[in-house]
Order: sequence, then C-alpha cells, then structure tokens
Amino acid sequence: MKNYIKITKKSFLVLGAVLVMGSCKVDYDPLDRYTDVAVYQNPANIRSYIIGMYSEFNTFKFGTFPIGYDNATDALTDVMKYSSGVSGNGTVNILASDASRVNAAGPQLNYWATGYARIRRLNEFLEGLDTKAQGLDNNSKLQFQAEARFIRGYVYFWLVKLHGSVVLLDKLVDPEQKDNPRSSEEDCYKFIAADFAFAAQNLPANWDASNTGRATKGAAYGMLARTWLYAASIAEYDKKQFNADPLTGIPQAKATEYYTFASNAADEVKKLAGQGIYALDDFGTMFTNKNSKEAIFKIAYLRPQLTHQYDLGFVPPKDVPGQALVYGVPTAELVNEFEMNDGSTFSWANPTMANNPYANREPRFYATILHNGASWKGRTLNTTTTDDIEGITEYGATEAKRTVTGYYAKKFLDQTNTNIVINKSDQTWMEMRYAEVLLIDAEAKTKINNIGGAKASLNELRTKRGLPNTPSQTPDEMMRAIEHERIIELAFEGHRYWDLRRWRKAHTKLNNIRFTGHKGTPSGSTVTYATVTVDNANRQFTPALYYIPIPLDEILRNKAITQIKGW
Repeated sequence: MKNYIKITKKSFLVLGAVLVMGSCKVDYDPLDRYTDVAVYQNPANIRSYIIGMYSEFNTFKFGTFPIGYDNATDALTDVMKYSSGVSGNGTVNILASDASRVNAAGPQLNYWATGYARIRRLNEFLEGLDTKAQGLDNNSKLQFQAEARFIRGYVYFWLVKLHGSVVLLDKLVDPEQKDNPRSSEEDCYKFIAADFAFAAQNLPANWDASNTGRATKGAAYGMLARTWLYAASIAEYDKKQFNADPLTGIPQAKATEYYTFASNAADEVKKLAGQGIYALDDFGTMFTNKNSKEAIFKIAYLRPQLTHQYDLGFVPPKDVPGQALVYGVPTAELVNEFEMNDGSTFSWANPTMANNPYANREPRFYATILHNGASWKGRTLNTTTTDDIEGITEYGATEAKRTVTGYYAKKFLDQTNTNIVINKSDQTWMEMRYAEVLLIDAEAKTKINNIGGAKASLNELRTKRGLPNTPSQTPDEMMRAIEHERIIELAFEGHRYWDLRRWRKAHTKLNNIRFTGHKGTPSGSTVTYATVTVDNANRQFTPALYYIPIPLDEILRNKAITQIKGW
C-alpha cells in the first residue's frame, strides 16, 4: 500500500499535531545535512531539528505497520480483513496464514534498522544539547531533552514490542564500537519508562499556539501508562512459556508493581482531564474533528501542504469509481461484538435481531461500520450479491477492489470529502487518546484489585458512548468487559494484534482458524445473511511469534549480539 502520508524532503511539519510554525518558512536544506554548528548555534535551529525528529510518528499512523507496504496490523487479527491476496497490499494476509514468512532472513515485521537510525539521531541531539548548544536557558534545555527522550521512548517501545530483548543505547556510540549486547526485556521496559517519566516531568501541560502538537506532559504520562501496562502483562501472562531465551520475559512477581505504575501514570492524565485539558468526545465526529479534546497526542494534516490517502484506501468503490482501493474491511467477528443500544449482547440466534441485524445497535457501530442499507454520501449502500461494484465478493476469487466481508470501514472516513482524488485526505491521526487512557486505567486497576476504580474508568467511557454501566463485578468479569471494550473502542487503530500478544492469547485466537463475513442475499423485500469464510487458508500464529527474530544482517554486523532463542 502506498504510504498514507507524503512528506517532502523540505518539510519537517509533522508531529503529534500539525506544528503551527507561525511566520517560520520551511525552506531549509534537509535537516540531516545540517552541520553541528548550524544546528546548535541558536534555539531556533535547535527547535527546528527536534521538530524534524517527530517524523518517526508517521511510521505507524492509522494502525499500519510497514511490511514493504503499509499494511494494517488489525488485519493480522479478527477485526479486519484485507481484500487482496497478493504480495504488496495483501502481504498482511500472507503473513497471517503462513507463520514461516516471519524469519531472521526476511523483512517482515522489521523495524530494527529504521528504529536504530532514529535512536542514533536522537542520541546525537542529546549529546549536542550537552556539549554544543548555545543560547538555551536551563528550562528550555530540559524541554528539548524531554522531547528527544519522548521520541526515543516511542521508538524503543516498538522495538521491544516486537523483539522483547533489544540493544539499549542511552548515549551516542562510536560507529567503530558497534558491538553491543541485548538487554533483558525487563530492563528494556524500565529504560522506556524512564524516558517517558523524564519527559512527563519536564514537558509543559500545554504549548502556546505556535508550538501546538509538540509532546506534552499528558502525552508522556499516557505513553508511560501504556508502557507499564505492557510490561505488567508480559510479567503476568508470559511465564517463560513461549521462549527459552534468558533475556526475554519479566518475572511474574513484578506484575502487580508494574500494573500499579500503569494505574498511577493513567491517574496523572486523568488529573489533567480534570483541569479541562482532555475530555471524551463524540465518537461519531471526533475522528474528523481537528480540535478534539480527546486527542492526547496526534498527527494532524493540512491541505494542501500535508495530506494522506486514507479515504482512497478505505472508501466504498462508488465513492471513486474505478480508483477506490478498498484495502481492508471489517470482519463479521468485529460486527458481532457491537452491543445493542440497551447494552445487551447481539446474537444471530435471536430471531428478532437476525431479521434486522443492523437496527438498534450501539452508537459506535454506526460510526465504525458501513453495512448493507447504510446511508453514505447521499446513497444507500448495497453490499449484497446483487451489486457488482460494492456488493460482497469471494476473497481470492478475483482481485476486485470491494468488500469480501459484506462491510466497509467507516471509522476515520471523511463523509464531506466528495472529491478524494483531488482533495486527498487530511483527517487527524490520534496516536493516543483519552479513551485509551481510561481503558489502561481500568485494566491496571482491575489487576491490582481496585475494582471500584476500574469500574469508574470503564463506566466513564461507556456512559459517553451511550451505554449502561458494566454489570461486571469480579476481576475475571472485568477483564472480559475490558477486552470487549478495547475491541470496539480501538478498532482499526492498531491495538488488537499487540493486545493479543501481550495477553498471550494470540496463539489461541489467531491460530488454526478462519475469520468470516456476512453474505447478504435479497429474497423479496428482505435480505437473508449467511456467514461465509473470508480466509482461504487457516490463520497461523505460532508461540515463537511472541518474540520476532532479530534481522540476520544485524546479528552478522554486531559481534556482541545473539539471536533470540527459538530462531
């Protein structure tokens, strides 16, 4: 898939939100060609340099992972199905059904070289601040250090999610001293947490208008909460069942401590929300609202300077006849998760529900899913077998760019964008939003047996989404409710695959199974729906995949590093 976001060489205007540059002109030479003297001679150039570092957040925007093409990791799971079966746009389908495609020699699920290139640049910047920077007061220096460590923490978070045990570099390393060993998974998460904690302590709660979008205290605390939640999950669920490497895994005894840290960090974000900085927003409009208070850290776009191609990739075909790409579509498994509007569970076994499956569903359903009979851009969608442009087609039968599940993904689409090819897309990508923080808090508090606090966070979210409070009472019930909420609330945002990995459920949920769609067939004035498979081979997730191998060429060039056992 072509990159969603096209960034020109002379543009450093990416970030958590479009950085409002005021009267600054973006007419420099590329930032990676600055000399040390030019970078550090004044605060304006230092600021420009660190802004350039924020481009790293484009790597995983809109839940993608760069697998040669930008494929969505949700398509490795039970919530999305990519429509192509060939390498490129369909690489994610090939990986989902053939675990052997992930290996030390292959490029799949590989962020190592890119991540460490960014880490080196950030460490160069941190050293430069200490030894060469001119004209900075101590507060400004601390803020620049905090931004660099915020970005470095994010890069390392991705590396550790993939590999568990990686090489930690807290300072610039002489290129001649390239041999560095891996650190333990626990030390890796502690390192990431230290970066985000430093950022949280030294970043402002808000920036002025000319700096909108730079990392903030709330963003750092949110990332810190996410980091500790992952570390705690590994400690609780891994139990050294899946890998014998001495550096992978986290002692189970640390789980409660790390869940507590996650809860504490989430509480800091909730305090900022109490001050009016963040708030839950309307689910139906927030993803096209550039000023949503739910956004804790975001990448915003501005036509015509900065755009992306999300609409072209996911709209129903008649939006752009002959040009819509229809990369990924919702699965029946996701559709079935959405509750009724009274909070009851949807079931095809219920005749009333089955006769009208898209009536009286919870509000998030209508903001996330385009279904048969849905109103969209002035027309009524027909996703049944009778429409040969937007109707369901068999996966793998052709490379027709239309739904293979009977659904289209509505979330993130801009309904007002009626000329996608000319306009492209400028929806904001929220890397972290307040709803996720509440879900982190609910999970962490459940795990430390603060059920009242967990329910308060979960119910705050459900109330805003128009649903009744959760009836869950026990920790097990709460975890089932939280997993359900994360599936629905965070669909297509790139969390599901990593959630299943950290809960160590992926080898049961994503293995030896085929996911499904709903094939609608008109019969008189009614439509009957049949469940159909959308995979032409069983999914594969072997336990070895909980720790992705380090690329072979990195093993060859670094004499101190060993491959993760099992690979």
